[in-house]
Amino acid sequence: MIERKFVANNVKEFQIKEFVKKSLGRVGLSNVKLQKTPLGEKIIIVTSRPGLVVGRSGSNISRITKSLKKEFNLENPQIEIEEVKYIGLDANIIAEMIAGSLERFGSQRFKGVGHKAMTDVMSAGALGVEILISGKIPSSRAKTWRFYQGYLKKCGDISVSGVLKAYAIAKLKTGIVGIQVSIMPSTIILPDRIKVLSELQEVIEEVKGVEAEKITEDLKVEEIKSAEEQIEKKDEEDKPSKPKKDLKAKKPKVEKKEDSKKDKKDSNTNKLSGGDI
Repeated sequence: MIERKFVANNVKEFQIKEFVKKSLGRVGLSNVKLQKTPLGEKIIIVTSRPGLVVGRSGSNISRITKSLKKEFNLENPQIEIEEVKYIGLDANIIAEMIAGSLERFGSQRFKGVGHKAMTDVMSAGALGVEILISGKIPSSRAKTWRFYQGYLKKCGDISVSGVLKAYAIAKLKTGIVGIQVSIMPSTIILPDRIKVLSELQEVIEEVKGVEAEKITEDLKVEEIKSAEEQIEKKDEEDKPSKPKKDLKAKKPKVEKKEDSKKDKKDSNTNKLSGGDI
C-alpha cells in the first residue's frame, strides 16, 4: 500500500509539471519544482522570462492557481518564480529557442539556427554540446542532422547524471520536427581528470637590523673554515710519500763499497811493505 502511495504522488507531480508547461507555453521555461509546506504546496517556476510568466498584474499566476485547485484538488497552491542565471547552459531553454526559431523562419534556415545555438552554448562556458534535429528537413524525406562541438560523455554514470538533456517539438507545415539538446557543463567533476598539486616553494623571510649582520658574519666564518679545510686536504694529497724500504736497501751497498776500498788500500800497503823488505 505504501508503494502505491509513492507511485500515485509521483504521477501527480508529473501531471502538475506538464500542466504548468502547457498553460504557460514558450516563455523560456527551464524547470518546475514542487515542495510541500505547512501552508500548502509550493510550485517554483524557473524561467528566463519572469515577466511573461507573471503577466499583466499577475493574471497568468491567478489563472494557473485557480486551474490547479480545480483539476488537482490543491487547497492552497503558492507559485514562486526564479530567474535562470546562465541561459546558455540550460538545455531546456536552448531546445525551446531552436523550436521557436524553426517555427518562425521555416525549415530552410535550420543549419543557421543549429550553428547559432551551438556557438551560444560554447560561449557560455560549456565543455561540450550536441544538437540533434530530426524530421522532414529540408526535403520531404525524414533525416537527422547533428551539430556538435567540444567534449561530451556518451556512456557511464556521468552521461546519465552529469550531462544536461532536453527535448522539444517544432510543428512545421511538413510535419513535426524533434529537437534533442545535450550539454556538458563546466562545473561537472570528471573522474579521469587529476589535478597535480603545485610543488612546495621555499619562502625566505627578510631579516632586518643587527640580526641580519650576525647571520652574515656567521656565514662568512663558516665559509672561511670550510675553505681552509679544503686547502689542508689538498696539501696532504699533493705531498709524495717516501718509502722506508729503499733507504734500508741502499745503506749496506754504501758500506760494501767503503769496505772494498779499505781492502784495496790494505793490500797496496802490504805490497809496498813486502817490496821494501
